[in-house]
Amino acid sequence: MSVLSDLPPVERRWPEPRAALRLIKPITWFPPMWAFACGAVSGGGSFAENWGLVVLGVLLAGPIVCGMSQAANDWCDRHVDAINEPDRPIPSGRIPGRWGLWIALAMSVLSLVVGWQLGPWGFAATVAGVLAAWAYSQEPVRLKRSGWWGPGLVGLSYETLPWITGAAILSAGAPSPEVLIVALLYGLGAHGIMTLNDFKALEGDTQTGVNSLPVTLGPERAARLACWVMALPQVAVILLLAYWDRTGHAIAVTWLLILQTHAMRVMLNDPEGKAPWYNGTGVVLYISGMMVTAFALRGLGV
Repeated sequence: MSVLSDLPPVERRWPEPRAALRLIKPITWFPPMWAFACGAVSGGGSFAENWGLVVLGVLLAGPIVCGMSQAANDWCDRHVDAINEPDRPIPSGRIPGRWGLWIALAMSVLSLVVGWQLGPWGFAATVAGVLAAWAYSQEPVRLKRSGWWGPGLVGLSYETLPWITGAAILSAGAPSPEVLIVALLYGLGAHGIMTLNDFKALEGDTQTGVNSLPVTLGPERAARLACWVMALPQVAVILLLAYWDRTGHAIAVTWLLILQTHAMRVMLNDPEGKAPWYNGTGVVLYISGMMVTAFALRGLGV
């Protein structure tokens, strides 16, 4: 063995750039960016006249607010991650000391500064998003400890809040009741998506007292519940679209839901093994239905 290999590793003073990017998890930015886009479509405003606000809103929803929430969550979860994923940026030491905290706080301030540029609705949504991010992860609130409140808060923050914000900014006012109802339904359905996401941390959550639904109900029951939670709000959306005389859109969302049920059957045969697979297949069908619904609302002239 080399003499150099016996030396203790040198502790970093500055974050590794690639680790800092991984800390804010670009792969997680898509859901709120997509929801904001759905809201902008459903709001009925002109994209050509408001393209700058749309671009700023998408960046705020994804890289800035969502990225901030991921940094905050990784900082608050550093002890859990040391069990589940010790190669993550903070427990691995590639984000040394309190740099994870400083990054999360700096991005919180940046979120509020950018949100201020989007008017009263945009700023109010930004404040709500920042508070929700810290309430989810930080003691003593730490809603992540609850398998009911935690996923619910994330679902509303990732889907409902950006959808309403996008609609409000494009329509320059309060969204219509139809938009509010649909945005809430898709946010509630996202509770099931977040529950499936908790499967990857089952071991660490069990050891550290995070009462996710996979921990409290067991993988099989939690997976079945997640499927119902994802499906029922979509059924409500289908019925509403039919009631609003948007039959073609209702049929399209129905077919997307049928395809999801087939993916759900596959996932339920092996919830722990197939939950990540479902998040890459069934969720795509879920968010496709969101955009179909957004165009239906735009067609209503709301």
